[in-house]
Amino acid sequence: MHKIYLFQTELKGENTMTTKEVINKYRKTATVVGAVYLAGFVVGIVGNIMIKSILDAPNHLSIISASSMTVAIGAILWLLAVIGDAGHGVLMFPVLKQHSERMAIGYLAFRIVDAIFIAVMVLFMLIQIPLGSEYLKTAAAAASFLQALSAVSAQASQYAYEIGMSALGVSGLILCYTLYKAKLVPGWLAIWGLVGYATILFGMLSAIMGSGLGDLSSIPGGLWEVFMGVWLIVKGFSSSAVVSQAARMGNLAEALVP
Repeated sequence: MHKIYLFQTELKGENTMTTKEVINKYRKTATVVGAVYLAGFVVGIVGNIMIKSILDAPNHLSIISASSMTVAIGAILWLLAVIGDAGHGVLMFPVLKQHSERMAIGYLAFRIVDAIFIAVMVLFMLIQIPLGSEYLKTAAAAASFLQALSAVSAQASQYAYEIGMSALGVSGLILCYTLYKAKLVPGWLAIWGLVGYATILFGMLSAIMGSGLGDLSSIPGGLWEVFMGVWLIVKGFSSSAVVSQAARMGNLAEALVP
């Protein structure tokens, strides 16, 4: 009975909002989500370039101490992208919940998993800094041991990235399927997202098994996120779908709330 009362109260609250207020609420959410998409893409790319410029260099342990600030800044940018990953799940939760609570919970859960594994990836990258410091101080006999630790850390970082991106693929499929069913964006845009995230999912899973297709598989989904970010800022969610949802919730509220 308590759950029914809470549901009725929620519906009553939704019903007191005018159609214009509902549209404005969705519009603000779309703008913020779009901005987070674009910001996450930029900081992730810049952070990746900064870190890779050091860690991909030959014998990177010999230079990483002198360039530790570059790696640290790149790591911070990656962590900002991680916050954005989790933020997507939180921001989209009330929107997706109006159409499917299971999908909303699933999207939030896989976004959090994605964020956790990317954060673990960053941690393994940062471990390279103390390894580099020790490498410069150690004797030649112990250098090979530190190089081995560095290689293990780099591989663990790569696995964490691929697992995190696999979770992103699942969350993206949940999101785009719900967007398609709810008609919150044009069908072709949702289908592009479904294809892009499916490519990420299968590409990253195959990369874990050694295919080497991980980075390549992220291109369609990455381009979709950039385009989607711009779309949400400029156009927002479909007004007709928002109005239809508001009307449906209003009718349901009238039927259930005395």
